[in-house]
Amino acid sequence: MDLTDVWFAAIAVLWMGYFILEGFDFGVGALLPVLASGDTERRVMINTIGPVWDGNEVWLITVGAAMFAAFPEWYATLFSGFYLPMLVILLTLIVRGVAFEYRAKRDSVRWRQGWDRCLIAGSIVPAVLWGVAFGNIVRGVELDTRHEYVGSFWDLLNPYALLGGLTTLALFVTHGAIFLALKTEGEIRVRAGALALKAGVVAGALVAGFLVWSQFHGGSAVSIALGVVAVVVWVLAVAAIAVGREGWAFTASAVAIGLVTVTLFAVLYPNVLPAVDPANSLTTTNAAATAKTLRIMTWVAVLFLPLVLIYQSWTYWVFRRRIGVRNIPAGH
Repeated sequence: MDLTDVWFAAIAVLWMGYFILEGFDFGVGALLPVLASGDTERRVMINTIGPVWDGNEVWLITVGAAMFAAFPEWYATLFSGFYLPMLVILLTLIVRGVAFEYRAKRDSVRWRQGWDRCLIAGSIVPAVLWGVAFGNIVRGVELDTRHEYVGSFWDLLNPYALLGGLTTLALFVTHGAIFLALKTEGEIRVRAGALALKAGVVAGALVAGFLVWSQFHGGSAVSIALGVVAVVVWVLAVAAIAVGREGWAFTASAVAIGLVTVTLFAVLYPNVLPAVDPANSLTTTNAAATAKTLRIMTWVAVLFLPLVLIYQSWTYWVFRRRIGVRNIPAGH
């Protein structure tokens, strides 16, 4: 296997990790106005992701760096052509991060409500736009002979990409609700489990439709098989939450999100960004960095990636216990 293929697979794995981990805290943020009946319960929900949300975003930084180094042509075309939606994602993620830090800085209801709105928007908007972005990556866009995007912003809002946005939002909301059912106690746990069951059915229908449509953009026997397994695992996640097995449900929803991501990359390969005119498409070959660069990157990844995974796993282990309103000090 060529190093270009190795790094294409590595980038798929990094996106998979990002969507699994950031997906549930996007879901928790989006569900703040739905599941919490007061400020104390909102604080409980925020505390479930408080210790881990910033570590989850490291996956996005890592995947961006990997794309830049391994496939610079892909990175340049994608981030320049999708400049406006990428800018919106970046700004909402910044505002979301500030909301986590500043929400409790003043004892004011209006202050907290204002930052809560930022947190909600900063969770919903990226959850939708990442699906729209990947929908366009898989579908293909207008590229010229220099591999530069020549379409408009409105071209990115096509039906397939919009379905992708609805799919990722539904997946992340359900994933977040399952996470809350797993990490909380009392009324929030009950409400989260009930919502996860309903949202999971909707998400399952969207996933099935989106993956079927995806096969028409370059699918193969491998991508079809992966898509079928993804839908089956998602059904198992919904079944698990229906019988109150939150741990199994969260594991299954994480695996299903990972399989959806891998399915899209399987449809995409060997392209990294297909063009409407296939002659202008970016592939794992013409978008790749030099062989020397890829070799150096491979050694760096082998040495340092295990350390990052061990540290993040330790963080989740330390903060593994359930929390509830009894854990929130009075007046906070």
